[in-house]
Amino acid sequence: MHPSYRIRPIAAADDRAMAHVIRTVMPEFGAGGAGFAIHDPEVDAMHTAYAVAGSAYFVVESDGRVMGGGGIGALEGEKDAVCELRKMYFLPELRGRGAGRALMQRCLQAARELGYRQCYIETLTGMDGAQALYLKSGFRRIPSRMGATGHFGCNLFYLRELETDSAA
Repeated sequence: MHPSYRIRPIAAADDRAMAHVIRTVMPEFGAGGAGFAIHDPEVDAMHTAYAVAGSAYFVVESDGRVMGGGGIGALEGEKDAVCELRKMYFLPELRGRGAGRALMQRCLQAARELGYRQCYIETLTGMDGAQALYLKSGFRRIPSRMGATGHFGCNLFYLRELETDSAA
């Protein structure tokens, strides 16, 4: 059975829809105030923000509508081999359909292809579904933040080693 969504690289035409997703979902989890990614300048220009080397961003489309997305990019303030899973959010109607797992795998594969050795995530208490996905995807909780994301509102931190495909 084919999923009722598709994952593809973000296009410039997706910027408005992705900004809507981010600005709809983050306040749902109490992440609308200072110190959260909702205020990052890139929210209105995701395509441009992730067109730089070492980055990738994907949208999840269902019935011709962008309903979620997520990406990776270098973790500011860390060594080159560490990336950050960034701005992975889904509208409520997309949740529970396997899109999170599929998008996570796409992001981790992109991270490997870009040469990253570790992937970092920050989140907050209450985003239980996201945390369950992180653990199922091989992330482990770490005691403190890494890098310099500027997202001081986040209080939970995860890290995953990215194995390389030596058989490839």
